[in-house]
Amino acid sequence: MKRSLDLAAGVIGLAVLWPILLLVAAAIKLDSRGPAVFSQVRAGRDGAPFRCHKFRSMYIETPERPTHESVASDITPVGRWLRRSKLDELPQLVNVVAGEMSLVGPRPCLPSQEELVEARRARGVLAMRPGITGLAQVNRIDMSNPEWLATVDAEYAERQSFWFDLRLILATLPFCSRCAPPVRST
Repeated sequence: MKRSLDLAAGVIGLAVLWPILLLVAAAIKLDSRGPAVFSQVRAGRDGAPFRCHKFRSMYIETPERPTHESVASDITPVGRWLRRSKLDELPQLVNVVAGEMSLVGPRPCLPSQEELVEARRARGVLAMRPGITGLAQVNRIDMSNPEWLATVDAEYAERQSFWFDLRLILATLPFCSRCAPPVRST
C-alpha cells in the first residue's frame, strides 16, 4: 500500500508542480553555471546504488562529500533559499515514481558513508526504500553521528504507518511545520 501511495503522490506531485520545477531550474541557471539538477549515486534499498536527483544548491566545483561536511561558501545564493524552503528535494519525486525512493523513509546516504550503511544494515533499516523526508529530518538529525541516525531510522521503521508518514510530511513542509504537531523520536 505504501508503494501505491508513493506512486500516486509522485505522479500527482510532478503533474501539479511542473511550473514550480521549471521556475526553480531557471533560477538556478541564472544564479550559477552548471546543470539545474544534480544527480549523485546514493545507497538505496538493501544498499543498492541508485542516482538520487536534487536541484543543485552548490557550485559545480564543490568536492563530493556528505552535506553535513559542506561549508557555507559551497552553497550558491539560490541554493541557500532552496535548502531553507526544501524545494531542492522536489526532483526526488522522479526517484519516488521510479520506485527507488519513498516519500518518507531514511534519507539516502553516499555509499562511501560505510559506517552509516553498516549501522543501518545491522538495524534492518536498509530493507526500506530511502525517503525524501523522515523522522531524523524533522528532528534535525544529520549524518554526522551514524549510530544515532541509524537508531532513529530504525525507530521510524517500527512506527511507520500511513498516519505517521502524513505527520512527518506535514512537519517537513515549510508552510506546515509550524502548525503541525511536533514529531519527536523517543
